[in-house]
Amino acid sequence: MALVTTAIQGKTGIITFSNPEARNCLSGEMVEALVGAFDELEKQAVYAVILRAEPGVKVWSAGHNIKELPEGRRDPLNYYDSLGVLLRRVQDFPYPVIAMVEGTVWGGACDLCISCDMIVCAENATFAITPAKLGLPYNASGVVHFINVLGPKIAKEMFFTAKPISARQAHNVSMVNHVVPAPELEGFTLALADSITANAPLAIRVIKHQFRLLLKGTPLPAETFEEIQGLRRRVYDSDDYKEGVLSFKEKRPPVFTGR
Repeated sequence: MALVTTAIQGKTGIITFSNPEARNCLSGEMVEALVGAFDELEKQAVYAVILRAEPGVKVWSAGHNIKELPEGRRDPLNYYDSLGVLLRRVQDFPYPVIAMVEGTVWGGACDLCISCDMIVCAENATFAITPAKLGLPYNASGVVHFINVLGPKIAKEMFFTAKPISARQAHNVSMVNHVVPAPELEGFTLALADSITANAPLAIRVIKHQFRLLLKGTPLPAETFEEIQGLRRRVYDSDDYKEGVLSFKEKRPPVFTGR
């Protein structure tokens, strides 16, 4: 069975997660299927894409497949990691990508949502970024995504507590564009996409690219990136990181020691 399905409605492409048994986790195989779907829709010259799960799901996506993370001594979220490849594909897609969210969003899937250009969610949606529960050192580009969208105060709270925020909270801090009742979610999101595709596609394409460039902000010194990598290595080489991954696999609470 396909992990994702694609469809085209008017000038809008629709990509649907279709692996609810695995809570639509972003495994390497799932990421490959998603990137392939974006590639195919770009060839079809759609002018907006909706990224969604199947109707009525409790989990939009559980995020990175923890079972695929290395157990230590290797950066678990390097530039070529499958999740990073997917996020860049979404950001670099030439036309707007709308995350249509129903249910809970965890970890790397939260980063996937904010990497989309807009988020429309149902009232039951929640969002959580959870690397601290695994002793996982999140990468700098991911942290910057959250700072750009939420500002440092809310981003810090989400990372430090690893607690989900509700759809309304997400809307209040401008993380999501719209919160609508679940029965209206699909129709509302399709109408939003139609309002985009009715405009001049070349202008939309250039404006999206401008946003991408301008949000990169002021360049940091090379030494700063080296320092960040050194700090992250301390974490993924630690006993706590090994314990976080092992406890997840053993389905028990982690026992962190700070070492």
